[in-house]
Amino acid sequence: MTNQPYEPYEGYDPYQQPPQQPQPPAQPQWGYDEQQYATQQWQGQTWETQTHTPVQGAAAPTPMTAAPETAYLPPQSYERPYTAEQPQPQPQPRSQQPSQAFGPPASAAAPAPAPAPTPAEPDTGYGPATLAGNARVTDAQRARLEGRSPIIEPGMQPALLTALLGLLLAVAAPISSYALVVPLVILQAVTAAGWFRLNGMWPARQGIALAFLGGVTADVAVLVAGRDQAPAAILGPLGIWVLLTLVLQLRSHADPDTRMYGLMATVASSALAIIATGYLGADPDAVSVGAAAVAVAVLARALPLPIAASVVVSLLAAAGAGIAVGGMTGLGAKGALIGAAAAVCALIGHRAASYDYPSRFVHFTAGVALPLTAAAPVVWILH
Repeated sequence: MTNQPYEPYEGYDPYQQPPQQPQPPAQPQWGYDEQQYATQQWQGQTWETQTHTPVQGAAAPTPMTAAPETAYLPPQSYERPYTAEQPQPQPQPRSQQPSQAFGPPASAAAPAPAPAPTPAEPDTGYGPATLAGNARVTDAQRARLEGRSPIIEPGMQPALLTALLGLLLAVAAPISSYALVVPLVILQAVTAAGWFRLNGMWPARQGIALAFLGGVTADVAVLVAGRDQAPAAILGPLGIWVLLTLVLQLRSHADPDTRMYGLMATVASSALAIIATGYLGADPDAVSVGAAAVAVAVLARALPLPIAASVVVSLLAAAGAGIAVGGMTGLGAKGALIGAAAAVCALIGHRAASYDYPSRFVHFTAGVALPLTAAAPVVWILH
């Protein structure tokens, strides 16, 4: 450190005056107190308007927009003479430019109130409400309203498959019981699947598997017990499967209506699959006659004839097939009775598979299997 005065820089003239800057236009001169109060008016953190009267001593600035009235805040402490009424200094927000103290900031203008939004309707996934209700109806309902029948018969292709399966049963029966099991198992599987689809329950894999398993269990029981014990071997699994289906449906968590509907469909499908085992418990000659009669009856029913005429032709053709096959097997005239009775049951099954506008899948499952399955009890009883 030194006590010598600083030497001026070279080229620095302490007496040279700085260049004059252009002065802004003259602004109206306010008093110090008035400027401080106007500044405090805009720095107050409140939006309560029309609460107090404006300051009478403040002159309205003519070149700029007058500030709106705001709530009064205590004056801040600056270099002013101390008075007893002067409050303690408070934290001051970030200072604004002096030019902003004379006019409201851009964000001070209150925006126009937006219209209240209309509450949107909840998205329920449905269409708008109508007075006429749901215009979508099924083909069966439309047919009933128009006075037409909701019956669509399977046609010739399912009839050919039924005839083929019936001929397999007729040919395999005289060979052995184990040879008969092969087309019989196919018949039981198609019956279980077709009945569930006919009732509008698809996919129902558990029900179809349960019904098919009941039919296979009855087949095994008849093979083990023999044809002489066929009634007990068939009725025993039928009772067990009804009880098993009831227990499984009681464990379901579905609503009561759905459980009851599933219970009835499963019991009916299991019963049909187990009753088809009657072919295995009947006499082989009766099986041949009944299966051949069903095949002929279904083919005759599929011919393009009036309903009454086709039914008569089917019964006559089945009786004739029964006589022909019965003559070859030694049943004789009894074959005509078995053939006619089997044809009646086959036509009932054919009618069930045609009800309520079924799908193509129904025609190729229930339409194929139900005629043969419905004829099994008659063949078993009349052998």
